[in-house]
Amino acid sequence: MNETPQGHPTGWPAPSADSPVVGEVTVPASKSLTNRYLLLAALAEAPSVVVNPLASRDSALMLSALHALGAQVEAITDWEGSGEDAVRVTPLTRGSEPVTVDCGLAGTVMRFLPAVAALSPGRVQFDGDPEAKVRPMGAVLEGLRALGVRITEGGTPGHLPFTVDSAQGLEGGEVTIDASQSSQFVSGLLLAAPRMSAGLTLHHSGTQVPSLEHVEMTLKVLADLGVEVSSPTPFTWRVEPGPIPPFTVRVEPDLSNAGPFLCAAAVTGGGVTMPGWPLESTQIGRRWPQLLTDFGCQVTLTPTSEMSGSLTVKGPERLTSPGTVDGTAELTPTVAALAALCSEETKFTSVGHLRGHETNRIAALVNEVRRLGGAAEETDDGFRLLSRVKRGDVVLSYADHRMATFGAVLGLAIPGVVVEDIGSTAKTMPDFPDRWSALVEA
Repeated sequence: MNETPQGHPTGWPAPSADSPVVGEVTVPASKSLTNRYLLLAALAEAPSVVVNPLASRDSALMLSALHALGAQVEAITDWEGSGEDAVRVTPLTRGSEPVTVDCGLAGTVMRFLPAVAALSPGRVQFDGDPEAKVRPMGAVLEGLRALGVRITEGGTPGHLPFTVDSAQGLEGGEVTIDASQSSQFVSGLLLAAPRMSAGLTLHHSGTQVPSLEHVEMTLKVLADLGVEVSSPTPFTWRVEPGPIPPFTVRVEPDLSNAGPFLCAAAVTGGGVTMPGWPLESTQIGRRWPQLLTDFGCQVTLTPTSEMSGSLTVKGPERLTSPGTVDGTAELTPTVAALAALCSEETKFTSVGHLRGHETNRIAALVNEVRRLGGAAEETDDGFRLLSRVKRGDVVLSYADHRMATFGAVLGLAIPGVVVEDIGSTAKTMPDFPDRWSALVEA
């Protein structure tokens, strides 16, 4: 077998729980916030420091891309005696020489950085993993074209690879795109907008934006750093031009990645506590307390400071389906693991955009539930899980970190589950297998 970067074989037998999982666990920093702060540090007026950044493949790809575009990156250990790592980013100073950006499979790189690349003259080629070349990019590219940027596509239209060439930089102004496939199309343009000479007024032409929480996150991060932002009407956003002052910021825990660990309590009738849970957050993972309650868990959040508290989840004797789960975005594979262990049907709605994520997550979830003996079917805007999974088998990962953790959660309740490629979790949590085993085996 091939070895993952963490030394775990690709055919990873998911630990099963012979007794309720009980313990305390922490998770690394938010990937979504880390990559937003790193990007904005590269656009700031002077060097900025991001404390407690996520160390993962996605964040490493962002740092490498920013370095290729002309930023200087310095890793710092034990920031000001805090015991936490940090990264100091010196802003972009790019010449006119051609540059290549490796996006890997990171949506925050392939969709956030084309607008950043267009801020300075010169050609920048974007490419990535084979799986990345099926992820939609059209809205970002068409938006940049409408703003006067030359885009040369080298493969399937609206997908990687492509080249951004902005001879005069990016003036900004007003543009309309269809962001129905991903909120990252909106965030990618808004994050670069302060450096556009005219700022940016961005309109969405569709009827909904998936994962709208991520747009709210982008606006709040910009506003917290002193950028003037507004949303004058639904699906219209305005970012005023102006400098981004240098900043120092600490990244909060990744609440999406917290999901599998909290679900360990849910599917085994155990109890898991997670300290440091933010009392307020723009992350979509803030929905976990309510989602777990909907499946029958007891959830308590005890404040321990003005900013955070200790979240405890106690699982029920038997999970019960809430019937319908709506708009769970990136949380969906983990929520689907809970639903796949319920006797009742669960319908997932408003998640059709997951067909354009790291893989077609809807098709992948339906296939893997069927592989484990359950019944499932796709719908126009989601899918339905019709009956409980019954047997262990290999769960394919599709090079998708959330499909791998989907298999890990099911493995707690269904003996014999083998996750095909647990190494795909390195995208956002390189040490997931060790953290998982430590919690389960404790």
